[in-house]
Amino acid sequence: MSELPRIPRSASDDYAPDAVAQRRALAERTAGRALEHVGGSPVPPAAARGNVENLIGFAQVPLGIAGPLRVDTTAGAREVYVPMATNEGALVASYSRGMRLMGAGGGAKARVTREGLSQHPMLVYAGLEQALAAAAHARASEPEFAQLVAGSTRHGKLVALETDVLGCRLLLRLVFTTGDAIGINMAARAAELVSAELARRTGALERYVHGQDVEKRANSRSLVEGRGRSVVAEATIPRAALADLARVTPEQLVAIHATYAQGFAQLGTHNWLVQSANGLAAVLLACGQDIAYLVECAQGQLDFRVDAAGDLYASATLPSLLVGTVGGGSQKGTAAECLALLGCLGDGHANTFAELLGATVLAGDLSLMASFCSHEFVAAHERLGRNRPVHGT
Repeated sequence: MSELPRIPRSASDDYAPDAVAQRRALAERTAGRALEHVGGSPVPPAAARGNVENLIGFAQVPLGIAGPLRVDTTAGAREVYVPMATNEGALVASYSRGMRLMGAGGGAKARVTREGLSQHPMLVYAGLEQALAAAAHARASEPEFAQLVAGSTRHGKLVALETDVLGCRLLLRLVFTTGDAIGINMAARAAELVSAELARRTGALERYVHGQDVEKRANSRSLVEGRGRSVVAEATIPRAALADLARVTPEQLVAIHATYAQGFAQLGTHNWLVQSANGLAAVLLACGQDIAYLVECAQGQLDFRVDAAGDLYASATLPSLLVGTVGGGSQKGTAAECLALLGCLGDGHANTFAELLGATVLAGDLSLMASFCSHEFVAAHERLGRNRPVHGT
């Protein structure tokens, strides 16, 4: 795998037109296409059809690239620049440093470990006996319901049906594969068909397509069972690289991680990562994803330990990445260009996109935790994250 060059910077003025043009030219060579909309060319209003109502224009968020990021993915080794849309100064620099740390050890490895989008309709019955009977009927009818779903979509499949009885209510957990799309609308339509047919057969008094609404909220079910694509990313960072690039030791990072775990346990949080929301929000926004899924996507676990060679082993587990490389806004304007920069535009790339996201999250957590250990966090934000006038102080 050929190594991508370091991202060019200007010591005199990194926001001057020439400096920006150099980086955009690098991104275009990497993407293998012009990035005209990233460069400021207007997007035709018609491109927003189906994505927004009462259109008045397009929001603008600064877009930077972090990297290079080296990842061993299911589809093979990748080296990419990661597009990040953000207004938080120091964010892109922090993720870039984390990517350099992982690169010093040969890069990250990331794998999708589970795939399946769950929906949770609920049906209401006259009493417990009727709810139990409906649950048994639902389980026995899973093959029939799978055929019903297959008739409603070319890409989605019902791959699991589970039941839970809550008093006189029957909760279904329907799990669908969705191809390379997030597939929310497809899954909701399929869940509606299944719950309607089950209600008809079993005499339900009421039914609700979102009886247990996990959609766009942090929840224990998604943390444990996974929703969308579950990803694990890992990397080994040499002790020397940590000392040189981040001025920390593996032991310091393990110690601060243990302290964070104590705090997270008291919080009762579903997110035991450190800044997953930062990196995910920036990449999801850049790549035309539904940003409201961030609350589910950002859940997960971080692990640090010192390996037998004295280096740092680090991993990030993200059980609920709800992303797609087709559908939604992913094929339009700057989103399509950013996905192309990652080599993830279109069919066949959703799992790779999720794996790159997992590695990106790990890079960000490494860098941020290192800055906490070295007490450089505040100074970095003061240097990079303040909106001072060009000639001000």
